[in-house]
Amino acid sequence: MKTLDLINYGTIELKKNKITSCRLDSELLLSKVLDKNREEILINLDEEICQKYFSTYKKLISRRSQNEPVAYILKEKEFWSKNFFVSYDTLIPRPETELMVEKLVKIFNEKKISILDMGTGSGCILISLLSELKKARGIGIDISKKALIIAKKNIERHKMQSRIKLFNKSLDSKFYKKFDLIVSNPPYIRSPEIQRLAEDIKKYEPRIALDGGNDGLDLIKKVIYKAKDILKDKGMLALEIGNKQFKIVSEILLKNNYKIEHIIKDYKDNIRSIISTHINKKND
Repeated sequence: MKTLDLINYGTIELKKNKITSCRLDSELLLSKVLDKNREEILINLDEEICQKYFSTYKKLISRRSQNEPVAYILKEKEFWSKNFFVSYDTLIPRPETELMVEKLVKIFNEKKISILDMGTGSGCILISLLSELKKARGIGIDISKKALIIAKKNIERHKMQSRIKLFNKSLDSKFYKKFDLIVSNPPYIRSPEIQRLAEDIKKYEPRIALDGGNDGLDLIKKVIYKAKDILKDKGMLALEIGNKQFKIVSEILLKNNYKIEHIIKDYKDNIRSIISTHINKKND
């Protein structure tokens, strides 16, 4: 069989199972099997492919047909033009989170700052920030030891060992230093809504990284409360939130002496992130 035959086979199988990105996914999975980049296979569509590769490819197509995310099949996901390892223990990085990274890079450009990533997961936010903010140093914490294994691999992959430290900590843990910037993409989906999520999310992504409690605010509140104690005066908190949470989250921020500096909308025009400054009342 030729490369094009395999791509067509994969596309048809995925389309049968209502995978909307069937063509792209079939190309990405074939790239994985052949250990070539996607562009390379697309300019060699007439190349003959041996049977052993077809057998492996069929298995991957079968997994995708059952709604398993491509990122988990490939064991990596692109974010901020970099490839990051992911696993079933880490949330898959989303493009809208890059918008928060972009804004923070503009704010802190050329500044020497300390960053704390609360719930670092794969480490993609912290690593992406430090790749641009050359004078910054960072700490990533996560309650999941398995997620930290993936974060460590990504730190090594992007050669950040000297600039990032990881700790297996919860948000209730004690911290012995203060930070210029705290970033967090906490779980913010309401518990009753989990079962209404798309199959590829609710079936495969870690619930601990999705479930924000009955009102979706459990972890958001914890981040806000903890951050005000460990931010330097006028330090910044960058927080990703869910749809329709801006009003209530902004009220919580204001009650806890934060001043909202920037709001960031996603590609569907929903407010997705809030960047705020914490004002230490004792210094006013």
